[in-house]
Amino acid sequence: MPCMSIEQIAQAIEVHLRVNPHAKDTAEGIHLWWIDWQGAPESVTLTQAALELLETQGIMVCVVAGRRELWSAAPRT
Repeated sequence: MPCMSIEQIAQAIEVHLRVNPHAKDTAEGIHLWWIDWQGAPESVTLTQAALELLETQGIMVCVVAGRRELWSAAPRT
């Protein structure tokens, strides 16, 4: 059973973006470097789900660069 919920992971990503508003990374990079797991990290699948949640909320966007998907803060309107 996961220690962090998808919503908690999404919140951790949002905190990172407040401090680093121009940050961009792959789901794997976000999983490894943006989230303080307080021990062993959860599955990257949970981070991917959190990113997709943030995308549906208009907070994150995903762009394809070569063969990679890069996630960043959605442009502000």
